Amino acid sequence: MIVLGFPGSVDQARALATAMPAPFAEVEVHRFPDDEGRVRLPPDLPREVVFFCSLYRPDHKLVELMLAAATARDQGVEHITLVAPYLCYMRQDKAFRPGEAVSQRIVGGFLASLADRLVTVDPHLHRVATLAQAVPVADAVCLSASAAMGAFLSRWPGRPLLLGPDEESEQWVAAVAAAGGLDYAVARKQRGGDRSVSISLPERDWLDREVVLVDDMAATGRTLAAAAVAVRERGARDVHVLVTHPLFPGDAESHLRDAGVRNVWSTDSIPHASNVIALASLLADALQGA
Repeated sequence: MIVLGFPGSVDQARALATAMPAPFAEVEVHRFPDDEGRVRLPPDLPREVVFFCSLYRPDHKLVELMLAAATARDQGVEHITLVAPYLCYMRQDKAFRPGEAVSQRIVGGFLASLADRLVTVDPHLHRVATLAQAVPVADAVCLSASAAMGAFLSRWPGRPLLLGPDEESEQWVAAVAAAGGLDYAVARKQRGGDRSVSISLPERDWLDREVVLVDDMAATGRTLAAAAVAVRERGARDVHVLVTHPLFPGDAESHLRDAGVRNVWSTDSIPHASNVIALASLLADALQGA
């Protein structure tokens, strides 16, 4: 087995290879002036390869994965594992309006055509029960970072109160709270658009509390920011954010700072300055136990 890391995920891929341990090599991707890509793999591959590609900003990466998987098969590779700590296109799991593409089903089917096994962390699944329903690959492995996140927070002084910023976040904040032996609550959200939300807090004693907002991902940051403002208005002493996937496009992180968030923490599912929790050992254990 060899671990092959794609651009944008090389450090995390190398850490996974070290944790296993297994040989490591980079997938070479050259971008031509017309924005097409050239993909090059090592010339001599074993029968089993692990592609490590976290699928944030995914559109180029999906094509690169397609080219890499086909090239690996041409070289005689018999088994491909795709390790994608962040899994893209999972939100759109139904057609909310006539004519909309159900991207979860389409992209999930595409990924299943490339790999024999998929390993991911805390995918954004709501209307499907299992990862295999979203990505019908032969072996779909859905991991959770909740134990590592709970352990991180359990070492934080003051035993903070965890808050899920909306109903969708309850599955993640409950798991992190259980892992860390901490109390949690869940807020309610009303959305006025992609960047306009309002938050209703549950009845709790927020005065002088240390509060950590917990969610699977930070996209625009508006929901987390609105929750931060709400708990600070109720008298919370400090507000922090802990997410599995730090997407943070555009001004999302600065929006959190403006809302009074003191610390932003994340796993390294997506490379970001907020990374404090490494996933290499979690991923290595899953691969070695398969």
